[in-house]
Amino acid sequence: MEETSREAVATAVQRVAGMLQRSDQLDKVEQYRRREARKKASVEARLKAAIQSQLDGVRTGLIQLHSALTDVKDIQSSLADVSKDWRQSINTIENLKDVKDAVVQHSQLASAVENLKNIFSVPEIVAETQQLIEQAELLQAHRKLMELECSRDDLMYEQYRMDSKNTSDMNLISIYFEDVQGLSDELAKQLWMVLQRSMVTVRRDPTMLVSVVRIIEREEKIDRRMVDRKKQTGFIPPGRPKQWKDKMFEVLEGTVSTRIEGTQAVTREADKMWLVRLLEITRKYVLDDLIVVKNLMVQCFPPHYNTFNRFFSLYHNAVSIRVKELAAEDLEANEIVSLLTWVLNTYKSVEMMGHPELHSECDINQLEPLLPQDVVDDLLSKYVQTFTSNITGWLRKALETDKKDWQKETEPEADQDGYYQTTLPAIVFQMFEQNLQVAAQIDGEFKEQVLKLCLKQMNTFLIRYREEAVTYKEDHLRDRQLPQCYVQYMIAIINNCQTFKESINSLKRKYSQSSEPTDSDAAIERTLNEVAKEGCQFLLDEVFLDLEHHLNELLTRKWLTGSHAVDTICVTVEDYFNDFNKIKKPFNQEMTSEALRRVVVEYIKAVMQKRITFKNADERREGAERMIKEADQFKFLFRKLAAGEDTDRLCGAIAAIAEVFKLTDPSLLFLEVTTLVSKYPDIREEHIQALLAVRGDASREMRQMIIGTLSENKVSYSGVTQPIFKDITVPTITMTTMTTMTSMATAKLLK
Repeated sequence: MEETSREAVATAVQRVAGMLQRSDQLDKVEQYRRREARKKASVEARLKAAIQSQLDGVRTGLIQLHSALTDVKDIQSSLADVSKDWRQSINTIENLKDVKDAVVQHSQLASAVENLKNIFSVPEIVAETQQLIEQAELLQAHRKLMELECSRDDLMYEQYRMDSKNTSDMNLISIYFEDVQGLSDELAKQLWMVLQRSMVTVRRDPTMLVSVVRIIEREEKIDRRMVDRKKQTGFIPPGRPKQWKDKMFEVLEGTVSTRIEGTQAVTREADKMWLVRLLEITRKYVLDDLIVVKNLMVQCFPPHYNTFNRFFSLYHNAVSIRVKELAAEDLEANEIVSLLTWVLNTYKSVEMMGHPELHSECDINQLEPLLPQDVVDDLLSKYVQTFTSNITGWLRKALETDKKDWQKETEPEADQDGYYQTTLPAIVFQMFEQNLQVAAQIDGEFKEQVLKLCLKQMNTFLIRYREEAVTYKEDHLRDRQLPQCYVQYMIAIINNCQTFKESINSLKRKYSQSSEPTDSDAAIERTLNEVAKEGCQFLLDEVFLDLEHHLNELLTRKWLTGSHAVDTICVTVEDYFNDFNKIKKPFNQEMTSEALRRVVVEYIKAVMQKRITFKNADERREGAERMIKEADQFKFLFRKLAAGEDTDRLCGAIAAIAEVFKLTDPSLLFLEVTTLVSKYPDIREEHIQALLAVRGDASREMRQMIIGTLSENKVSYSGVTQPIFKDITVPTITMTTMTTMTSMATAKLLK
């Protein structure tokens, strides 16, 4: 208290000090005193009022506590009196048992009197109910049935309450009302029949379906009431609970299943497209039925039934079961594709479960897959096996058909650009295209798998194609008169290779998401190039078989004295290349270049075979001029045929050799040979020896000097240009040949 007082004094001092900081404030001391006095009086008044309020509350509380104490004492006294009276009345209650029994009996008799009219009219009501059921007046029939069941159930309940062990009276009541259960079963049959035809009924007479649902709802309420009473009393009437609501859903499920199972109108034996028809009918039925459910049937059922989603699930489950049954059958390849396309694509598309009219009512993404993934994988694996077997057969058959065309006496067809071709590429890639289109309907991954399989089969097919082309050539060589259009069909085979390349690239662009080349692509490319190049080689072989006789005339005495061998060679080559112009690029260009190279090589081979040895300078000059002229003929011809940039170099080899022969001063021979070697570094020593031998005037010492010097200063071959002399061999002179030549020379001299 003292501390509080000190704090108050200190506070007051601070306030006074704050008020009297200037001298002019001393005049206002009295004013300050009055103001503080008013404040003090106000605070004291509020304090007194608060204390008075608290005191009044305490006083009221004490009064109420005193009153409560008095009430508690009165209640305690009353409870003591009640306890005393209850102990005294126990015996009296036991004496009233007879009265209680009489009351129960009176209640039972009152119930019996109340139902007496119904009891006597049971047969009549049963007959009326039966008639109403037959007339399809289901609501009225159910009302009558409820009256009968109510009378029976009340009598049985009263009997159960009176004597639950008295089974004879219970049986008597059951026998008397035995027709009621039959009516209930008959009514249930009518209900189930209506539900089984619900899709038709809801269109024609929706009130009938509404009546069925109302009856089932009534029975559900009665079932719940009876089950609750059983929990309390232990009694439940016979036939309860009926559980008609559960039965209704079972009937609807069976109806949906029957609807789906009944869509198969034909079998495979009757129609090859049976599965497509079946799936289309199923799609149409399911879509039409669900639209009817959404627009009509939902209005016939209570909202809490969640009718649309329930039917949606029923149809989904029924379709899933049916699809699994179909998947378990021995399906053909096209049927597998039809089924998987329908299951994986059509089912959830806007054509069926994703239809705009259904989309707002359900989420198709929440649906379980119609087929488990392992079943889908098994079907795909089975399809791949069947497809592999089928495509192998198709390719074999296509090749056999193409081989028959090779024997025709008429030329093959030409495309719009005039290039020969057969129908083989179109047939093969039409098969591939059809199967890839089918695979694309299933999914992208499977499409890639089928594409890889097609390319793999294509590689195997091309190997067989190559073998057949070789056989075709060999058969022709046995009799060059047959087949008559050998050249034209060999050209078509070469062109087919280019068509195959273009078609494969087209398929990959269209059906493959990956642009990276694979091992299979490289193998196909390699095989096609080999087939085309071998075909070109076969055609050139054909040309040079016709030229063989004329090539053998080159660099002989007959040639020197005036032969038309080169003229014939040029005419023959040009004639063949009129047909070879129908070869597609790039093979036509490559073939022309190879033809030029082979002509030049064969010409140089004729030189190296030393068929002639010039006797004097005139023969050497005449032979050289003829060689230069013929080189110009070859150059003119192959420029006309567009043989490429290498034409001058190849034909120049003949002219360069001619210059070696044409040289009149043997002392300059080394320089001319050196020039030849510098232009064609792949030329070998034996080639130079052969040239010098044909020239006929080079002494042994000169030949040795030239060869020796060239060996010491050998020019390295870079390999940039295609070699000419590399594959040209110089025939060696054996002892037998030498003896023969000596004998012939001796005989000639003697003669």
